[in-house]
Amino acid sequence: EVQLVESGGGSVQTGGSLRLTCKATGYVYRPYCMGWYRQSPGTKREVVATIDGHVRSVYGDSVKGRFTVSQDTQKDELYLQMDSLTPEDTAMYYCAADPWSCPSSAEYKYSGQGTQVTVSS
Repeated sequence: EVQLVESGGGSVQTGGSLRLTCKATGYVYRPYCMGWYRQSPGTKREVVATIDGHVRSVYGDSVKGRFTVSQDTQKDELYLQMDSLTPEDTAMYYCAADPWSCPSSAEYKYSGQGTQVTVSS
């Protein structure tokens, strides 16, 4: 069973940066798609960034140019560098993986427990 553990969340002021890390374990074959989504109470999941088996990165419109997704396959880790943060980025951020595709709905087969990111003005 794939397990995903996030770290690196916290509180920052507007304009600040954070780097999230996701450690993946328990898989025999690396999932085709790994990525990040976020969700705030009462809102739908929002795809933040994904990276697929062809090493193609896709970003949500609201984070393009500010966030960067990357991976270290040797360490089985996925990263999300978040720069120029604004209060609208405040949410729980989840690391996720899917063996077959990068779902636009952010309904991945596997998700971590999440890490909170809070941006104050």
